[in-house]
Amino acid sequence: MILAHAGHHESIASAWEAPVAVLAGAAFALALFGQAFVRLRRRGRRDHAGWDRAALFSLAVALGTLALVSPLDYVGEEYLLSAHMLQHVVIGDLAVALAIVAIRGPLTFFLIPAAVLGRLARLGGLRAFLAFLLRPKVAFALWAVVIAAWHVPAAYDYTLTHQAVHDVEHLSFVVVGVLVWTQLVDPARRRELTTVGRLALAIALFAAGQILADVLIFAQRPLYGAYAEQPDRLLGPSPLADQRLAGLVMMGEQLLTLGTFVALLLFAQHRKLFPSARPERRAEA
Repeated sequence: MILAHAGHHESIASAWEAPVAVLAGAAFALALFGQAFVRLRRRGRRDHAGWDRAALFSLAVALGTLALVSPLDYVGEEYLLSAHMLQHVVIGDLAVALAIVAIRGPLTFFLIPAAVLGRLARLGGLRAFLAFLLRPKVAFALWAVVIAAWHVPAAYDYTLTHQAVHDVEHLSFVVVGVLVWTQLVDPARRRELTTVGRLALAIALFAAGQILADVLIFAQRPLYGAYAEQPDRLLGPSPLADQRLAGLVMMGEQLLTLGTFVALLLFAQHRKLFPSARPERRAEA
């Protein structure tokens, strides 16, 4: 049944929330970027701290925040698995990817204030732990485990009725998203992976995500009881149709983010291997 009652529409339209943790996290991210941006520009490196970077990072924070405070959160929890999937891929993939692209280069090293960075650098255990997490194989393994574990039907349904666990789920998506996109974009130029390695990781991420997407798309019955038992069908799709749409949402978002990354990486590699001869001609002239 399509929700046509005005009360339902009003409740959805007014379902804006302002969770303190979400707003504080967004403010903290913007503050870190802002001080890095200002410090780098003061050093005369505006080429690495242009307003395009600020706009891109702001867009990333805005997308991640809106996914958690807008009616999308309410619809995803109460009515549609596909809306919930859209929320997850935005906060754990799209927003993270845009943010890491925005800080690539020197901005990465300025994100943490010097005084704080100096203290953290003296914590050998912390540095060893972060180095372990940033190993490509570890990052990929953690991403795959987190994505798979939270989408087990029992775990997924449990998060819908336990807000604290749901918050941990969202945080874990962001963390593993940061880990894998750090490998792909390599903002600090660590060069843990070659170009071929980064392409291989992108393909592996898509393949792993496609396994979950295929399960959702080709399952012959609804897998998540919380949505299957929902008596009010927002916009009309059956639980099975909604589940298949959720799989398509995940696949489409990965095609957008990972596909764009692969295209840009191949383009950059092509320019490196086959530089234009035009600048040389101008120099000769």
